[in-house]
This record gives sequence, C-alpha cells and structure tokens, in this order.
Amino acid sequence: MKEILLKQHIGSFAKAVVKPGDRVRRGSLLAVPEGLGANVHSSVDGLVKEIKEDRIFVEESVEQCDGFEPISGKDILSLIQDAGIVGMGGAGFPTAIKLNIDLKGGYLLVNAAECEPLLQHNMRQILEQPEKTLRGIDYAMQSCKAAKAVIAIKKKHEEEINLLLRTLPDFPNITLHLLPDLYPMGEERAVVREVLGILLPPTALPSEAGAVVINVETCLRIAEAVEEKKPSFLKNITVAGKLKKGKESQVFMDIPVGTTVGELIEMAGGIDGEYGEILLGGPFTGTAVSLSTPITKTSGGILVTEPFPDLKGAKTGVLICACGGNMDRMEDLCKKYNATLTAVQACKQAVDVRGTLKCENPGNCPGQAAKILHFKNKGCTDILIGNCSDCTNTVMGSAPKMNLTVHHQTDHVLKTVGMEPMRYLTKSKTVEQLPVNEEGRQIPFPEEAKKQGSSGGGEERRDSGTLDKKEERKSDTEAFIEEGLFHIRIEEGQDIHIEFS
Repeated sequence: MKEILLKQHIGSFAKAVVKPGDRVRRGSLLAVPEGLGANVHSSVDGLVKEIKEDRIFVEESVEQCDGFEPISGKDILSLIQDAGIVGMGGAGFPTAIKLNIDLKGGYLLVNAAECEPLLQHNMRQILEQPEKTLRGIDYAMQSCKAAKAVIAIKKKHEEEINLLLRTLPDFPNITLHLLPDLYPMGEERAVVREVLGILLPPTALPSEAGAVVINVETCLRIAEAVEEKKPSFLKNITVAGKLKKGKESQVFMDIPVGTTVGELIEMAGGIDGEYGEILLGGPFTGTAVSLSTPITKTSGGILVTEPFPDLKGAKTGVLICACGGNMDRMEDLCKKYNATLTAVQACKQAVDVRGTLKCENPGNCPGQAAKILHFKNKGCTDILIGNCSDCTNTVMGSAPKMNLTVHHQTDHVLKTVGMEPMRYLTKSKTVEQLPVNEEGRQIPFPEEAKKQGSSGGGEERRDSGTLDKKEERKSDTEAFIEEGLFHIRIEEGQDIHIEFS
C-alpha cells in the first residue's frame, strides 16, 4: 500500500481527482492544487483504496510496469507545471511558479551545496547523470529567461566538480561557483550572497538580485518532464546512521513517493539494535518520524540515531536559530535528553518573517554572548543549540567561560556515525575559485596547487580548512565586546561578568 500525501509542497492540500475503486498507473494524476500547490501523481500501478483530506492510499498491483502515464504540456513551463515539480531540497515551492519570471538576462543559481551533513544523493546524481542534470538547468534557464546559470557546489566535491567541468563545454552559459564546507551554504540567500556578492534582507526574494535559486534534483526532474513527458513521482534519498550494513551513507535513486521510512531502512539493512530516533531530513532541519511515515517529493534523508544521553533533569537553556530546529523540535529534544527546559532565547540574527524565523546573514554570526549570559543568570547549567557553523563557534567563545555545557541538536546524529560534533569553526569561510584557461573556461585545479592546499601553510592552509589559534582568540574577544559585555576570568576565584552600555 502506498500512502501518498496531498501536501508535498508549500501551499494547501491538493484536491483528489480520483475516487476509491479507480485503477491508476504510475504517473496517473491523483490530485490537483487549489491555490498555491502542485499536482500529485501516483507512484505505482494499483487500485485507489481510500481517500482522506490529506492523503490517498493506493494498493499496489502485484506486477508493476516500467512505463508511466505521460503528461501533456506543450512548452517547458507547462510541462513543469503538469509534472507537479516542486523544490526538492526541502522547501517544496512549486517550480512552475518560481520559473514563471522574466529575469531579463539574470542568473539561474543551482543549489548543489547539499549542505546538511551525511546527505549524499545530490552528489550521486551528478556522478550518474551529469548531462541530464545540465540539460534540466538549460530548460530552467529558458523558462525564466536567464542568460547565465551558476552551479553552487562545495569545493570538497572534487570528483563531481571535475566531471561537471568535462561536461560543461556543451553548455557555455553554465559555470561553477565553489562553496566552503560550512552549514548553511545551501540556504537560498546564502547562495545568492556567495555567488553574486549580494546580501538580501530576510524579506527579499532572489528575484530582487536578478536571480532564481533552484535545487539540483529539481533540475533533473525538469529534464525528465521536458524530454520524457514524465510526471514527478520519484525521489532520491540518503539513508544513514545506526544500520546493520554500517554507518556509511547509502543512496537510493528514483524511489517511488509514498514508500515508507521503514521500507527504506530495510533496504539499507535494517536498524542495528536500540536507537534514539529516526529523522526525516538532515541533522539540522530533519523531523522525528515513525517507520510508517511516507516519503514525499521534498524528503532528502532518513537518519537512524543512537540512544539519547540522559541529562538527569539539568536546567537547560534553548537557543533557537533560523538555520536549525524550530521550538517544537527543540522542546522535543529537551524531553528526549531528560533536560529541564528553563529559558529560551532566539539567535541574535533571527528575525520573524510572516511567522517563520529567517537569518539576517546566513552563516555569518556577530556573537551570542548576551544570550549565553541570560542562560547563566537563569540558573542554567546546560544549553541546547541548533546554530549554524559560525554561530556555534561564537557560542563556544562564551559558554565554556561561563561553565555552561553545550549540546548541539546534531550531536546524537553525528556521534552515531563517528563524526566530530559541531563546536568550534575549524574551516575557512572563503575558498579559492576555479582557475580559467585562455578561452575563459573554468578548468580543474592544477595538481601542484591541490598538494599545496592540503599540506602547505599560510593562506593555502586557511583555504583548505584550519583557522589559526590567534584568529580564534580574536573572534572570541570581539564577540564579547560587540555584545556590550566584558568577561574577566579569575582562575582561583569566581568569574566576573560586567555589562556596560
């Protein structure tokens, strides 16, 4: 039985256009949007068994065909709309609406950052289907009348970058922009800032910078819609964590929407013993789900974690970040950690935009010392944060000095797979861009430059990853001063916190 949700997108529930007892094929239209939304199609051949307000149950036929019910759009934009394509990086904004704009020669920015730890399905797509991905980008450019497209991808993905460079000569208006390996480099305004050098306010759309930002898997589904008349009913998924096949991330391509989390975990070998929770999404933005939860067009990762540590009722402050878990998620984690939620603060840069927190400058933090002092004054011994790489670094610049134990919402996920916890910023926030040849085309880094970047010193060392201790100490001090705080640590006495105006 496939449980196909009727809200796999931003907007309202789609309205069913089938009834119980109807026979459907893969790609058959099940529901259409009423207002903002996208078409929903069957991912299997079968029989419609039940229809609820928020989902349709389709009983799978014993035999499944390889084909599908084609869509009937006449041009690129109508094919995208008929296919029900949405942003597949998590947000789920209807792609036909996003691309229905005249950029007048602006930029299509392709988000290939795959910025959450453990997720690998975007990179697998590039390795296996680079040409189709680039064709999808080209179709999207035509739809929004963009003169250029830029693929934003982390510099660490050398194999994928070099494969794209070998394929790009057939696409002269598509280039690459390399990103640092930090969270949240895939946030929409962060992509605009990194590629175009324009920091948009939290209320602005990329169109105000003459750009549209689109996820790399979305581009693949666009190519399928245009070239094969194929509806969007498949999803690429990463499964990782406490699994019998090991802790390495496993990627599953073209999984039918409506497949359950439990089915995918079994495909990955099954859960290895006791576990803490199952997340649908990434370590930062994922939500706790059950084995029976169905995947949608916006699902990205399934992560099985180790059991939670027990904080034994410790008074805990929660720091809410626009880049991490919302209040519901943080309250849930407090319960699972057996912590006593004592105080709540929002990140200094988090602003409310129509009921959703947005970061003023994603990935760049001015300091959190005042927030940490608030927790100290409320009697907290521990704090739980969900901050980005840079914000977490600033928290660590003050919290340990106030004898507060820091827990990051990703700790139990990263520990499960043997990764270092999110704490201090150990990587540069800038990376070297690709060199160009005499014809102005981007080319791979010379082998000698790679060696210097991985083992040399000075600026090469900073680009490849490590910030020196002097810079770390300077940033800690500046964080306190910018917050209007001064901290004196007396080794054989009590800490003194002085606040001044």
